[in-house]
Parts: sequence; structure tokens; C-alpha cells
Amino acid sequence: MRKAHAFPAIAIAAAAFPLLTMSTAFAHEGATSYQADLGALNQSGVDGTGMVTLDGNTATVMIEASGLLAGSPHAQHFHIGALGECPTDADDTDGDGFLSTTEGAPAYGAIGTSLTTTGDTSPDSGLAIDRFPTADDGTLSYERTFEVTDDVHAAFEAGTAVLVVHGVDKNDSGAYDGDVMSDLDPSLPMEATAPAACGALEVAQMGAAPAGGAETGAGSTSGTENTAVIGVGVLAAAGAAGAGAIAYRRR
Repeated sequence: MRKAHAFPAIAIAAAAFPLLTMSTAFAHEGATSYQADLGALNQSGVDGTGMVTLDGNTATVMIEASGLLAGSPHAQHFHIGALGECPTDADDTDGDGFLSTTEGAPAYGAIGTSLTTTGDTSPDSGLAIDRFPTADDGTLSYERTFEVTDDVHAAFEAGTAVLVVHGVDKNDSGAYDGDVMSDLDPSLPMEATAPAACGALEVAQMGAAPAGGAETGAGSTSGTENTAVIGVGVLAAAGAAGAGAIAYRRR
């Protein structure tokens, strides 16, 4: 998938780029737009772009990604409260072959917003797998407008907000499985919770939005065999170096 480049955050954006397919929130005077170029983690091969426009505490989010485990739900979040950076696979400190969610926390922090397709977007919905998008044919297309909290807004302004997409198929089995268990819940395979892609959210300058944006709240949430795998229990972990707790809880 070809990554999109950043686009203007000021009011003239709509006139300067008439082909933009973003919602009108992206053209509001005073709004600020951010872009995350998603890079693969855990050798997932995931590629994509995230675009966010904040107008006050109203966020309009678009994510386009490919290379994901097909037919499976993928948790996705704004992480905040740490360095505002993405970890690398070299941060696999325990040497189990996976960069776990906990191992990435010192770089990207705790969940600030759960990017669900409907309903609650708080950290409480961190593993609401019935409300996260499913990667049909390995691709994900998401758009939604909702309110963020003051601390999430502040993280964007401070440059410490990070977009993270979870769920990998490291053994190419076509399902979340394997012998290595999740650091967050030992009843789950690591593949179900490990980060697949990450991008720091930075102020966008100019360019175009991702093509083919979905309707607000879009993203398939149909059940699969992997839905049952991920949905076991409540996930919780603490990030090192003051990154804060990372909580995943089914609602």
C-alpha cells in the first residue's frame, strides 16, 4: 500500500485540495491535523497511514492499512504519556521473539483512546474486539468522529500521541495462535495482543488524505475464530520508566 502524505490543517485546505475525501472537520478553521506513517512491528509487514484532525476535543480519525491478518479483529489505540515514539523489534528485552505490548510501553505509553467502530472510546474499551475493525482481505479502512479527553488532546499538542495497531500472525498460520503466550494474559497467544504497526502522530503540513476513506465508524466487526481467542479475560500491564499502566478490558 502506498502511504499518503500529510495535508494542510488550515481552513484553505478544502480549496487547495478539492479531491480530499475527508469530512468537513478537516477544513475547519482552528483545527489541527496530524499524520502517522505506520511502520511494521514484529515483522508483520503492515503498512499504512493514520490521519487525525482535532477541532477542540472533537477528533476525526482515518486509518488505511494493509498487510494485516485477514478476517481478524485488530485492536487500535492512541497511546499517550511516554516518549511519543515507536519501539523497534530490538526492544524485545526478554528474547522470546516478540516485541510485546509491555516492551513497547516505554516508547508509546498507555492507552489514551480506543479506536472502536461504535460506542465507548475510553481505555476501558481497550479490548472490545466486537467493536474493533476486522481486516477484510488483510486491509483495514477506518473513519470515525468522536470526542477525546483533555489528556489525549494535550498529548497531541505535546507531540507524545502515538497510533498503534495490534494483532500479528508471526507464524503465518492464518490465526492468532502459537506457543508464546501474551505478556498481558497468559491464557492468550502473544500474536493476539502484540503490536503490529506503530506511527508517531505529528502535525501534518501538506499533501493528500488517504484514498478510499470509509463511512464514519466503518470497519467490519463480524465474528471470527480469532474473536474468541482475543476476547478471553481482561488484559493489563504496566509500562516501564513511568509510561503508565496499559489496560485492556472487554466492555
